[in-house]
Amino acid sequence: MTASPTVRERGRPAGLSPLPAGDASAFEVDRVVNNSGLVGLGGHQVLAAEILGGRRVGIRIDETLSFFDPSSRELLRVRPNPLTSEEVRRLRGLRPAGPPPRPGVGPVRVQRRISAVGTVMVCRQVVSLGRPYAGQTVTVHVSDTTITVELDSQVWVIRRTTDVPVRNVKANKPREVSVV
Repeated sequence: MTASPTVRERGRPAGLSPLPAGDASAFEVDRVVNNSGLVGLGGHQVLAAEILGGRRVGIRIDETLSFFDPSSRELLRVRPNPLTSEEVRRLRGLRPAGPPPRPGVGPVRVQRRISAVGTVMVCRQVVSLGRPYAGQTVTVHVSDTTITVELDSQVWVIRRTTDVPVRNVKANKPREVSVV
């Protein structure tokens, strides 16, 4: 009776690993942001941005987490990376990273509520619109050199004097006062 070949003798090389290789490499995954602005990654709930709630985003994972639009690769948010390299390798849908996402090049559109004295603050620059407009919400387009305000079918273009980036996109809600 001849002995059957062992598993080692019958086996063949498996080929390349299906997982991306290298610790210094960047990886990507796709996820949907929940209504609270959070994304689940390897058992961690990572804050993307509340404004992205319900939206499908790509996440580039390297030293940071870069959230981007998968169709245009426009950068949406950057957050610190809480994952270890071992946790990254176990992520569902992991793939090698494409080119790094780029920030949008057009003007940023924001909303502001006009104060009681008729001003709005955009990028730490105060723009005076006049007391008759107090309490109204306006749309402001912020570019590198100008601030454009749309109000009552009028458009005001103001030269930008600061280089502070846009941090807040939405206008503040009016405070509710209880009846005494």
